[in-house]
Parts: sequence; C-alpha cells; structure tokens
Amino acid sequence: MTERDIGILQRFLNELPEKMIGVGVKIGAIAIICLIGLRVIKILRKVMKGSLERAGAEKGVTQFMDSCMKIGLYILLAFIILSGFGVDTASIIAVVGSLGLTVGLALQNTLSNFAAGVLILIMKPFIVGDYIVEKVGDNEGTVLEIQLFYTKLATSDNRIAIIPNATLANNSLVNTTAQEYRRLDIRVGISYDADIGKAKNLVLNILKEDKGVAEEKEAVAFVDELGASAVMIGCRFWVKTGDYLPAKWRITEEIKNRFDEENISIPYEKLDIYLKT
Repeated sequence: MTERDIGILQRFLNELPEKMIGVGVKIGAIAIICLIGLRVIKILRKVMKGSLERAGAEKGVTQFMDSCMKIGLYILLAFIILSGFGVDTASIIAVVGSLGLTVGLALQNTLSNFAAGVLILIMKPFIVGDYIVEKVGDNEGTVLEIQLFYTKLATSDNRIAIIPNATLANNSLVNTTAQEYRRLDIRVGISYDADIGKAKNLVLNILKEDKGVAEEKEAVAFVDELGASAVMIGCRFWVKTGDYLPAKWRITEEIKNRFDEENISIPYEKLDIYLKT
C-alpha cells in the first residue's frame, strides 16, 4: 500500500465518525417524522370521521371517505420521507405520470371497482346494515363495510363475503331490508273433504292474534290452487322486515297446530297402484 493510499484511508477513518453521526441524525429525524406523521394521520382520520358523523353521513360514506383519506395521507407521508433521504420526488412524480396509462390498463378492474364504489355511495342501492342478495354470484348477507374496492357482507351463517364493488354495481341485486314492511305469503294444503271456509277463518284468526302481523295492512286468506291431492289455502299479510323469517316459522307452525286441533287434515301425496290379475 502506497503512502497515498494510506493517506486516503486515514482521511476516511477520520471523517467516518462525523459521517456516521450525520447519517444517524438523518435516520433519527426521519423516524421522528414518520412517527409524528402516523400520529397526525390517525388524528386527521378521527376528526374527519367525527365531522361526517355529526353531519349525519351514512356509515358507508364514512368508511369510503376514510379509506380514501388513509391512502392519500400515507402516500404523502411516503413522499416526505423520501425527500428526507434526498430523493428527488419531482422525478418520481414525473415517472409515475409517464407510467399512468400503463398502470391504468393494468389496474383496470381495480379502478372500475373504485368507480363502482363511488356510484354505490351516490345512488345508494344499499347502505351499511342492509341485507342484500346478489344474484350473479349467489351471495347474500348484511352489509358490514363499503370500502374503496370491495363491499364486505356478513352471511346468515356468520361467514364474511368480500364482493368487488363492480359486481354489485353492474349486476342485479335485491335489497330485502330497504322497506319497513315485507309481505309474507304462506301456502298450506288441506284435504278435499275439509271445510274450506273453516280453514280460511282459522288462518285469519291466527293472523289477527299474532302481534307480529301489521294491523294497518290487509291480511287475506284464499284458495290458491286446486292441487292433485290437496286444496291449497294461501294467506298473505305484512310483517316488520326484521321479523320476516321468525313470523314465517311461527305462523306456519301455528297453522299446523290449529288444523290438527280442528281435525282439518293436511294431506300428503299418495300414489294408488292397481294390479291386474
């Protein structure tokens, strides 16, 4: 090793502590900025949520805006941290801009889900808390969250279904809880020998006695069909949307019990076989 090389090495070793201190200070400052930035993001999100709730915004709108704000603030914090390390953020922005078309094509489905999420919030085919049935994928459940790119449902058997917003916006669905009341139809077959008038009156009495049946809406009982082995008695009435299934189960069971008490038989299909001898 020459004297020149020794001199260069000695200068490097002499300057190393100062450089290490400088790098350490920069890393420490960036770490502090990162911690402060994360705290500020958390506070800003909390303030925005509170403002939207006080303004009476729907829960789905609050969730969607929170997702947008979170992603935007994280991107801003990332640019600030890169600037602290001396990275030219203007160049990064220029590169990202030039790649915008390519990224847009690659993320076409993602962007369509985002646009669909905005459309759902504007048109409001459903809101958080509604029970919806999505026809194409045969998914149904209670809406838990409406996020940037997907909607989260809780199914009746306590599973979580994640459905892209574009699927919900571009296909038919049924919102079963959008209205306060739902109409409920129940059919039961009775024997051809049974008294039709008596059967209808029994059904109407059951509907009058049940507290879940809406009194202000009409309840009717009628002969719905003359079947192969039974006269089909139908009843139509209205219940609170949240009581739809319990009312169906409750009243169906009560009809069976009352018919048994009044000796009104509910026939089952029979097949008569004749043997030629």
